[in-house]
Amino acid sequence: MKSFNMNWAVAALSVMAIACASPATKKQATMDQKTAVAQGTYGYDVAFMKEHKMDFVELRDESGKACLMISPALQGRVMTSSANGEPGKSFGWINYKHIQAGQVSEQFNPYGGEERFWLGPEGGPFSVYFPEGKEQVFENWDVPKEIDTVPFDIKSQSPSAITFSKEFELTNTSGTKLGIGVERTVKLLSRTDVEQALATQVGDSLNFIAYESENILTNRGQSTWNEKSGFLSIWLLGMFNPSEKGVVFIPFKAGAEAEMGKIVSDDYFGKVPADRLIQKDGILFFKVDGKFRSKIGISPQRALPFCGSYDPENKVLTLLWCSIPEKPMSYVNSKWGKQDNPLSGDAINSYNDGPVADGSIMGPFYEIESSSPAALLAPGETITHRQRIFHISGSEAQLNLITTKLFNTSISTIKEAF
Repeated sequence: MKSFNMNWAVAALSVMAIACASPATKKQATMDQKTAVAQGTYGYDVAFMKEHKMDFVELRDESGKACLMISPALQGRVMTSSANGEPGKSFGWINYKHIQAGQVSEQFNPYGGEERFWLGPEGGPFSVYFPEGKEQVFENWDVPKEIDTVPFDIKSQSPSAITFSKEFELTNTSGTKLGIGVERTVKLLSRTDVEQALATQVGDSLNFIAYESENILTNRGQSTWNEKSGFLSIWLLGMFNPSEKGVVFIPFKAGAEAEMGKIVSDDYFGKVPADRLIQKDGILFFKVDGKFRSKIGISPQRALPFCGSYDPENKVLTLLWCSIPEKPMSYVNSKWGKQDNPLSGDAINSYNDGPVADGSIMGPFYEIESSSPAALLAPGETITHRQRIFHISGSEAQLNLITTKLFNTSISTIKEAF
């Protein structure tokens, strides 16, 4: 421990020296500070973002251990988080290669981040990612700059919460202009908040970071968003670091397929192999090792508010809660190209990254995603979608109490699923 503390003392002194150094010396000092902490830690990512002039704000609890890195320039995106301050594990996936390149793409900028705000639908007749009259293939796919590179405005800020807002206009594939208002609030959750949300105690031996985002979408135009002209949805995508034995687990509502539809959509990029997706006792288990490109989706008829992932190597339990309506509602269909029903989309998705046909790979990373119902809004009306992320690490015996309470399943069942 003495050598560990000495490293942090050296890093602290280097920060003090930067203020009175030359530009070249400042750059070298920042690089030295970054190398003083191991890659994979929150401190490394803080230094990396500073080195590459990626502005961010931080939310921290009173202890300084639970911390969030949020980028106003990237629509209030949560880039990463830690349950143990700078030396703690960094939970969000950050695309170092893209940031280091320093180039801004007109099509899409995959900066990463463990919770980014997007809008659905991605494909179909009401897509806001393809120009009118263009075939829905990758070459024509174009992420709106308003949810890619345009900053959101900071409306208010405190040590534990920050609110962003933005108004803009998009035109969908059908040629409909959509006036859009967004308000997004991200706040840290206290131990009391977490224990109330999970309906169980979090053992004192566990480290945790938890936060909630409240996302409000408003129709700022003059026309109603409907099934004829188009509609939107709130879409939150979380990108996390994979591990060799990582598992996403998603509970689902039981019921006959004739009444509730299929349990899982597993053919987004070709059918997911049986050794990577299984269902057992009302839970889907999906392998997220970052080695095989695949995606699954859960319909609103089957979706439940809680799901999560487990990293056995680092003993990290990640939980996601989102505001699923009590009665199933229509969700946007983001499938590219022709659709039989633009309102037949999924409520929960998970993606495992992996090599594409030419062997290249963006990540690796894995995703857990949640969406709001379709926003069929009259002018001035709003829809709200809330999501909570919990990262909890430590004793598996203590983590087991949480998974048993929430999912009626053990940590050993999750980590031994494959």
